[in-house]
Amino acid sequence: MTASVLLTEERAGIRTLTLNRPHRKNAINRELWEALRSELAVVRDDSRTRAVVITGAGDQFSSGADLSAVEADLHPLRRMRPLTDVALMLHELPVPTIAKVTGVAVGAGWNLALGCDFVVATPESRFSQIFARRGLSPDCGGSWLLPKLAGLQQAKRLALLGDFIDAQEARSLNLVTWVVPGPEIDAFVDRLGERLAQGPPVALAQTKALLNEGADRTLRDALASEGRAQSANLATTDAPEAYAAFLEKREPRFTGRWAPGSDRRRSESSMSSISSVEVADA
Repeated sequence: MTASVLLTEERAGIRTLTLNRPHRKNAINRELWEALRSELAVVRDDSRTRAVVITGAGDQFSSGADLSAVEADLHPLRRMRPLTDVALMLHELPVPTIAKVTGVAVGAGWNLALGCDFVVATPESRFSQIFARRGLSPDCGGSWLLPKLAGLQQAKRLALLGDFIDAQEARSLNLVTWVVPGPEIDAFVDRLGERLAQGPPVALAQTKALLNEGADRTLRDALASEGRAQSANLATTDAPEAYAAFLEKREPRFTGRWAPGSDRRRSESSMSSISSVEVADA
């Protein structure tokens, strides 16, 4: 029996997806794209998952798409479909996502990492938009992600030259969130995942969506979206729970549970109350 190309582990609301083709530096073939697409669909529909970590087996994140596994009998647009589905699903996933990068993250592998909300790397990590060296152009969302994160000029430099950069340079270009020593990265990502998993799930989902959409919207559009999002937040028990925890000097226990009408009114009043208390304490 062959090993799965994608390993999954669920612990305390954190689902870890491990690209499992270490003999190919976790190059992503069609089977792995399909597995990622299926797993992200499960996460999207499973309220028990509160955060996602994507990483690679062995000592590498991913060397990109596996060009040796191209199916010549498939039209290129059909071959691209699982890849583009993964990029869009990852971007729209309602839970926070973390890419834990060790070793190389190249081409579509790097763009898979960039599609996550946070990228944690080690000083030894190396990155490349290698497409031009292969006679290709960026995919897996790279043409959209790079200019937004690094700016247009730096995006062109990375994409047109295909040079490798280290983690510190990637961090300076806003393409890595944290650079953590190799022996510490597992514990760091575990703590980050736990913090996210313990957060208010509805509020975090609304916040992620607002920030993703905000870059392409006018202020008027953003304000309208913020109003809708806050209405969704106030329909849960999390706001009153945050207020109660504040008064009781304890950590809140967020669940995202839908609140009946009486709780919604209490939620609205608690939000205004906690805001005034926090301002007074500041």
